[in-house]
Amino acid sequence: MSVASRAAEAWNEEYRRGRYTDEPPVDFVDDILLVARREGISTGLYIGCGNGRNLLPLSDGGLDLLGLDVSDEAIHQLAQARPDRAARLVHGDLEALPPGRRWPLVVGIQVFQHGDRRAAHEHVRAAQERVEPGGLLCVRVNAVGTDVWPAHEVVERTPDGSFSVRYTAGPKNGMTIHFFSSAELGTMFTGWDALLALRTHRTERTPPGVGQWTQWEAIWRRPRH
Repeated sequence: MSVASRAAEAWNEEYRRGRYTDEPPVDFVDDILLVARREGISTGLYIGCGNGRNLLPLSDGGLDLLGLDVSDEAIHQLAQARPDRAARLVHGDLEALPPGRRWPLVVGIQVFQHGDRRAAHEHVRAAQERVEPGGLLCVRVNAVGTDVWPAHEVVERTPDGSFSVRYTAGPKNGMTIHFFSSAELGTMFTGWDALLALRTHRTERTPPGVGQWTQWEAIWRRPRH
């Protein structure tokens, strides 16, 4: 089964269980809206929009975003909750979009980490290709320093400090997830300008969760040439 298929299967089940139904958007949403307004950007693409936890506040904040997700359950829930957005939703991954289509703003929150290092890098590179020259890519991904939970096994480590795990319990049981290092992301965005410099966001887990979850957040501008 492909990485995308595993992710879709896992997330379909999570959304059926009510994942994110009553959760507020992440604080990063406010940063995206602020930078977009400052740059005069009003349209874009949201990769991994889920059932709208972050997409809807971005849309209501003035951004006309095309929502994309591999989970058909998430797309269904979002279309049911907001029929006014239904025509702006696509089920699938980036290959479901017209080849070569680019946007002035691309958002990916907690989506590019699925799979091992190679797969995660492919996700990021594919998203970069969907950004117009001079456009923005807004990224939030798993960071090293996270207290990885629940049960898992580390399947790869690299000299730049990144690692990947395969979960052996919990909602991601059987899935491989990547945790990025700052050096790794810096290399991937060589030549891009950081409008919001790479920073960490830590979230303390509520019981029965253990420890904290750290993520990188940044907004980069693609070179114009």
